[in-house]
Amino acid sequence: MSKDYYKILSVDKHASSEEVKKAFKKLAMQHHPDRPGGNEAKFKEINEAYQVLGDAEKRKKFDQFGSDFEQQGGFGQGAGWEDFMRAARGHGGQQGGFQFDFGGMDLGDMFGDVFGASSARRGRASASRGRDIQVDVELDFREAAFGVERELSLRKQSKCDVCSGSGGEPGSKMDTCHECKGQGQVVQVQRTFLGAMQTVATCPTCHGRGQTHSKKCKHCGGNGIMAKTVSSKVKIPAGIDNGQSIRLTGLGEAAPHGGQSGDLYAAVRIKPSKIFHREGFDVYTDVEINFVQAVLGDHITVETIDGELTVAVPEGTESGQLIRLRGKGIPHLQGSGRGDHYLRVKIRVPKKVSKQARKLLEELKGEI
Repeated sequence: MSKDYYKILSVDKHASSEEVKKAFKKLAMQHHPDRPGGNEAKFKEINEAYQVLGDAEKRKKFDQFGSDFEQQGGFGQGAGWEDFMRAARGHGGQQGGFQFDFGGMDLGDMFGDVFGASSARRGRASASRGRDIQVDVELDFREAAFGVERELSLRKQSKCDVCSGSGGEPGSKMDTCHECKGQGQVVQVQRTFLGAMQTVATCPTCHGRGQTHSKKCKHCGGNGIMAKTVSSKVKIPAGIDNGQSIRLTGLGEAAPHGGQSGDLYAAVRIKPSKIFHREGFDVYTDVEINFVQAVLGDHITVETIDGELTVAVPEGTESGQLIRLRGKGIPHLQGSGRGDHYLRVKIRVPKKVSKQARKLLEELKGEI
């Protein structure tokens, strides 16, 4: 079935080559498979249409014979997505029998965000960044409630002790990088089916610094990093909850060649308590009282996160009733005040009673 390439690119039959190119660029950006909502099938169709309408000779044949002009010695089907990826990675401008020619269209501008490419207009290349690392920190219930300081011992990539991470032999001079001429980045031009793709990459010689050492550090081989065990102190704030993490900026692994260090994340794991149960910033515990205490009321000693506390049980307390201890819960994380502590009452009923107790209870039957 014949295809209408003008309709696919949403252009008029009398559209100029510049208008065709502009329409293709807009639609290619919209339907690019690596973009959210992209459509590979639609992208291939757009590509096929532009392969024809973007070429004066093929366009002339299409106007005469339609998309079936392959039988008249035409171009066949459009290049596939795999062809595009191979071309975009710099494996030549001709893939699957097609010579990709898009009039010098700059892919650095068009698909820079998709391929991680950066335009020459974005300025100096940034240095590498060290890896973020995570370590689990186990706390008991009260440590999480009131905070604690822990010392963590980690083996990680750290700055070289000799060159302090610069990668240069101490005392060696710094020279302007001969490859990037001090810019820290180099321009690369690759031939793709969308034309000449210009990208900017970090200079592989100076690693984005614009300068190189005349002599490399003998201790680290010029990388500026080495594996070693280091200790780091982490302050766990009061009120932190299970599963939350603390970010320690710059305490992750060091980056090679003097780049920015990554971050360290301390993930908190709170050991379950046999006594306390936490819900948000409130604490819950179960307390048992006997039948007489429930009826007449009493004063009992209970365990809180602050230690033992004497609490009044009101007369007529029912099983399952909550007694609120205001302000005796978990301190608010990075704020003032505390949650509450709730005592969940359970009335203890004895399975056996003495004869005297039974007699007294029989006498009370009619009273309560």
